Amino acid sequence: MKALMWTAPERMEFCEVEEPAILEGDVLLRVEAVGICGSEIEGYLGHNSLRVPPLVMGHEFCGIVERAGHQSQAKLIGQKAVVNPLLFCGKCPSCRKGLTNLCASRRIIGIHLPGAFAEYVAVPASAVVPVPERLNSFRAALAEPLACSLRAARRAMERHPFANVLVIGAGGIGLLCAMVAKLLGASLVMMADTNEMRLESASRCGVDYTFNPKNTALAEAVSSIAGEKGVDVVIDAAGFQSTRESALKIVNPGGTFMNIGLGVDDTSLRINHLIRNEIEILGSFCYTAQDFYESVQLLISGKIQEDGWTEIRSLRDGGAAFSDLVAGKVNSGKILLQTT
Repeated sequence: MKALMWTAPERMEFCEVEEPAILEGDVLLRVEAVGICGSEIEGYLGHNSLRVPPLVMGHEFCGIVERAGHQSQAKLIGQKAVVNPLLFCGKCPSCRKGLTNLCASRRIIGIHLPGAFAEYVAVPASAVVPVPERLNSFRAALAEPLACSLRAARRAMERHPFANVLVIGAGGIGLLCAMVAKLLGASLVMMADTNEMRLESASRCGVDYTFNPKNTALAEAVSSIAGEKGVDVVIDAAGFQSTRESALKIVNPGGTFMNIGLGVDDTSLRINHLIRNEIEILGSFCYTAQDFYESVQLLISGKIQEDGWTEIRSLRDGGAAFSDLVAGKVNSGKILLQTT
């Protein structure tokens, strides 16, 4: 079968590899659509220690179940499905608390196991989430990033119903956070990014106001729109020193600063400012099975759609897509690869 293999930093090869073997608890999925995640860009650059080449990445995908490793899973054959790529032990303290996303021995398809940048991928049958045949495969492939975004936005807004919300970073996760914030009842959703084309995508997705920090003083611009109510929730979907500084400058006293962007690790923050203003800082990582289920339902219902902010390229051209993303030549919020 054909696969897009990451072989070294900044090197992707479209090559022939063996079709994956399926174990007794597995099924073989014929991949129809797979998204490129920002974390995979970090892997491609060699910045992510969890990903080790040679590796077939790809953890946001939809396909058709072709074969089953055991007769007990035969009913899945022919089923259109997405896959929850986060595998957990179910026994550690985090899992016992229901925080399976924080499992001490978690594994992720496309990181610890071969992923879906290929014509076929083997996955545990337990990770398969059936979807209706009518659901567009490219929309369905958004289930995983939407689950991440749903968890982050919901936790950020938990104490702030009808909040004014600012999302920093108009990539796929940021755009999905903004869309979820709208669904959760945000009074106003604003977005900041340095890419004008991505800001145009944000406007098409229903974001009320967009700002380019290169062209305007962000705190002042946001204040002029938010007015006396201010901003109770800031979601940083980028994760850099400058974005984190901006978030703390903008969020209201008593507000929530949600971090989902993994741009850099070490950051200098004004801790006394946080203390004196009782600003809540949260981090959000991945999702639970419930988050994933609810994300699939949002996609099936059409409340979250792919139109206007995604683009489709072929798996064969996946290497060029990674190069373009690193070079800043991609103006959409998300690239989805088609395997056929």
